[in-house]
Amino acid sequence: MSVRITLATAARVLEQIRHDPRTIALLLVVPGLLLALLHEMLGSAQFDRLGGPMLGLFPVITMFLVTSIAMLRERTTGTLERLMTLPLGKLDLLGGYGIAFALLATAQALVTAAVAFLALGLDTAGSAALLVGIAVLNAVLGSALGLLASAFASTEFQAVQFMPALVLPQILLCGLLVPRDQMAAGLDAFASVLPLTFAFDALDAVAVGGNGIAGVAAEIAVLAGVSALAVGLGALTLRRRTA
Repeated sequence: MSVRITLATAARVLEQIRHDPRTIALLLVVPGLLLALLHEMLGSAQFDRLGGPMLGLFPVITMFLVTSIAMLRERTTGTLERLMTLPLGKLDLLGGYGIAFALLATAQALVTAAVAFLALGLDTAGSAALLVGIAVLNAVLGSALGLLASAFASTEFQAVQFMPALVLPQILLCGLLVPRDQMAAGLDAFASVLPLTFAFDALDAVAVGGNGIAGVAAEIAVLAGVSALAVGLGALTLRRRTA
């Protein structure tokens, strides 16, 4: 793995996104607007209970969409095939994408957190910094899942379809809308192994329960592990070409 090539790949991805204002708006503006809408719908008391978890779950959706579509474009336009004829390792390519989207995820989490805490007055029992950190990790998870999903889509429309198929069911089952102990036994068991269940548990434990990093270490480890696994599986879909 070459640090120079990896950083050059990350710079190329960021440069492409810089010229796409709609993607920038989706990443940086939309999550804050959704939180503002949630605040108006629920009022301050309910927003304090749900705002923290949603602060960390919205990035999963947006980063999944952006990453899956961006990587699919690389595949369908032939860019990825041309890159794989160069002395560019899979880890260089995936590492570059990982760095680029991790930086975007950090920017997204910071902007969304500023809206939530400064503009909307979100009050959490735990550390705001830890909450933002988990939100960044969730965004990286969304990017990793999007990278993997792009391998199974042939058009951008199909890539978007993976979002309601893979992400929305997890949001419905994670415990955000209905406590998992009130679900049918089968749904509860299924939900307990989904990545976003661990994400919600960590966010809820910090925002509502006031837990520190030690209290959510297991959930953070699972999220990091699933992200690494998704990237590893995505790497298997990359095929080396000869010039």
